[in-house]
Amino acid sequence: MPIGCQKRGAGAVLSACLLTLSLYAGDFEATRGYDIRSKTLHHPSAMIPEMCYTRTKDPSGKTHNPCYACHTRGIAPNYIHDEALQAAYDFPAPALKNPYRNDFLDFRPAIAAIDDRTIQNYVNQSNYFDANGSITLARKLRRLPSEWDSNGDGRWEGYIPDCYYCFDKQGLDRRPDSSYTGWAAFAYMPFLGTFWPTNGSTDDVLIRLPASFARRAGDGEFNATVYRTNLAILQALIQRRDVPIEATDERSLGVDLDKDGRLGIARKIRYDWAPLRGHTMSYIGEAARLQRAGRIHLAAGLYPVGTEFLHSVRYIRSDRPGEIALAPRMKELRYARKRFWLNYAVLHNKAQKELMEADFSPDRLETFDGDLEHGVVTGTGWVYQGFIEDRHGALRPQSYEETLYCMGCHAGIGATTDTTFAFPRKLDGYRHGWYHWSQKDLRGTPERRYRDGTWELAQYLKRNHSGDEFRENDEVLRRFFDADGKLKKAQIEALHRDVTRLIYPSHRRAMLLNKAYRALVKTQRFYDGRAGHAAPLKHIWRELNASQPTGNEIYLFPR
Repeated sequence: MPIGCQKRGAGAVLSACLLTLSLYAGDFEATRGYDIRSKTLHHPSAMIPEMCYTRTKDPSGKTHNPCYACHTRGIAPNYIHDEALQAAYDFPAPALKNPYRNDFLDFRPAIAAIDDRTIQNYVNQSNYFDANGSITLARKLRRLPSEWDSNGDGRWEGYIPDCYYCFDKQGLDRRPDSSYTGWAAFAYMPFLGTFWPTNGSTDDVLIRLPASFARRAGDGEFNATVYRTNLAILQALIQRRDVPIEATDERSLGVDLDKDGRLGIARKIRYDWAPLRGHTMSYIGEAARLQRAGRIHLAAGLYPVGTEFLHSVRYIRSDRPGEIALAPRMKELRYARKRFWLNYAVLHNKAQKELMEADFSPDRLETFDGDLEHGVVTGTGWVYQGFIEDRHGALRPQSYEETLYCMGCHAGIGATTDTTFAFPRKLDGYRHGWYHWSQKDLRGTPERRYRDGTWELAQYLKRNHSGDEFRENDEVLRRFFDADGKLKKAQIEALHRDVTRLIYPSHRRAMLLNKAYRALVKTQRFYDGRAGHAAPLKHIWRELNASQPTGNEIYLFPR
């Protein structure tokens, strides 16, 4: 059952009410005096993620290259080619000293004070929904606490959570009255390293397109067929391939979706976008009418203006050995919205300009507009905003600096597609990939394979000689590597058939990671690092030299 659709008994309601009272004992106190409205940075280089300070060479001289997952040659209209960062720590001077002090702290005493039952009860209690099923954070934002009001006008001007996590068989979210919110869940292959549950968190990602994409031309009603079809068209444009769909009557839509030259029953969206050769594509319904009028734009590798993403980062639910699932409790709720359109030429010019500025001023740190309420704006048309746990476990808005942390990945690396990671990695298969992890998880999902036969996850293990950027995941090391550091053939063959052999942790490790992150949350010093670990990280630089070599050779995805 989708996690937002669960019925609650009287005992659960009473328990949730008591928890809610304790969570909101004082929001400002919950951040231990940290004024989240301030734009003064503790660390000017907050946009450089902490995993980028990992040592890539071990004492034996063996090199480890987790860097290739992010730093690679972009595919147009991503004109960022940053694969050289695999070979050198090419940081601006202000970033050479590692600012992430949490990475050197020992959380084991705090972890030892938390028993398994306590952490299980904690992660299994939602901090997103009230006892009556309403969205806690939305209620708080509409009655805005002064310590969250960055401009003092009494109104929250950013995103207000409105997803009910109650998904139908088409992956579409429904409100309690059964109306559609527009949020659509999709299955995807988690990105390499950080977002594997074995490294600390479960997560889900939802997409929402503007209302015009869910209407027939001239009709104001939500139409699920039109919406699902437009989502599939967008998937074809982002992934640049044909996309399978449920059997759809093209005559009712008036569009040749499979481009076979006639209106019949389509079972795929045909990708056919090469405008210089006269090959074009179109959305359908009201969105098509607006596209013809020049008010909606379409291009391969780009989302339309108004596209939204909602990404919840959660604890790991593991009530017993063998169980790994999304926890009701969120660590973070991340939101993104595309604000304006930039075409290929403009994006190319911006990338070239940034390259030249980096050459002329190599020690200049990139700056970003934004604040607590409005989020942080990228140079490519997107705004990112987030909410994170306070000391008591309730969600609060992220500060400007805490959101700036997201820019290192979303504002300009070669691996993204229009700043995003998950949707380009959307799966097909069951329900054509339109479902939420609470409806079906990744068990039994085969490993992704590239055209040249390379296995994605096995390649990561081979090149990184580990299962995470920090090389701290001992469980993966024991499971997949022998005493000589060589990959175990039987485990790799099993991984080809089922990715969860690698990306799901044991029950014991899930408990450890949950406790470690809970200990971190109590400090509220997310600006000092938010990796979530037990012992101090062993493979992290405290300080780097300018353009210090990594020892790695550059490796590019065999796309």
